[in-house]
Amino acid sequence: MPTEPTTSPRRAVLGPVAPAAAPDKGPPRPAPTSRPRRRDRGTVPGSSLWRLPLLLVSASFMVIPLWLLVVNAFKSEQDIRESPFGLPLNRLSLRPLRDALSNPDFDVVRAYGITLLFVLLVNVLSLLVSAPVSYVIARGTTRWHTALLLLFVAGTFVPSQVLLIPVVYVLKYLGLMGTIPGFVLFETALTLPVSVFLYSAYIRTIPRELDQAASVDGLGRLRTFQLVVLPLMRPMVATAVILHSLSVWNDFANPQIILGPGSGLYTVTTGVYAAVGKYSTHYAVVFPNLLLAVAPALAFFAIMQRHIISGLTSGALKG
Repeated sequence: MPTEPTTSPRRAVLGPVAPAAAPDKGPPRPAPTSRPRRRDRGTVPGSSLWRLPLLLVSASFMVIPLWLLVVNAFKSEQDIRESPFGLPLNRLSLRPLRDALSNPDFDVVRAYGITLLFVLLVNVLSLLVSAPVSYVIARGTTRWHTALLLLFVAGTFVPSQVLLIPVVYVLKYLGLMGTIPGFVLFETALTLPVSVFLYSAYIRTIPRELDQAASVDGLGRLRTFQLVVLPLMRPMVATAVILHSLSVWNDFANPQIILGPGSGLYTVTTGVYAAVGKYSTHYAVVFPNLLLAVAPALAFFAIMQRHIISGLTSGALKG
């Protein structure tokens, strides 16, 4: 019995079917390699290992002297000499501070009043002089305005001690040596370079369109400065006032020479010098007087430090 062909009629007509060709995938791609993880910008390898010790060492240079000053102001002479870093809680006393307050060679309350008067007068005069000058410099467009700014900035590189000798001759000629006006004028002149530099840099961040709008409303340049620009300068004015206040409070050489012992006017620093000058080895007198002189400045700086930071950074964030 004949067998039937296994090939179907359709396949016999079309012929053998070729196998399907594989799609063209192109050249083989290289195997993906793992990319190294990108390091955050601004970080240094191992920075966390040395950052904390460095901060602790830096802080110790400020904390250790402050610790010595505060702790030894409440100790007796014997405790200071035997254990200057110790803290004998059962032997701490307020008597050294009471003796410093009643010291006949140094009237602390009167010295506070005189120093605060100097601080107030210097800040007011500095603002009245430097703020308008800074406005003219910041809004000026000629090279003379730039030269004037550079002249003021150059004053920041001159130490005040270098100026004492010529200033003494000038004050003697004017009859202001040993007087409050002579000292206030000299201290105000020392603040002008820093004030002009800070104020002019800040005013440049204030848009000129505000000046133009005030001019359209009929305001002159002086009224525009008083009513528009000066209120916007409050953060920088606060910063300058804090810096100048600390400078006048801590100044020693200028009041010691310009005012002199003969005037009877003692600031906090010159008063402390007069009080502890003949007791320089009596630490139970030295430390309490130093604490009374430093404590107001430290408290003032701790309270107002946020105004310094905000004032210095506000100009950079405007524009």
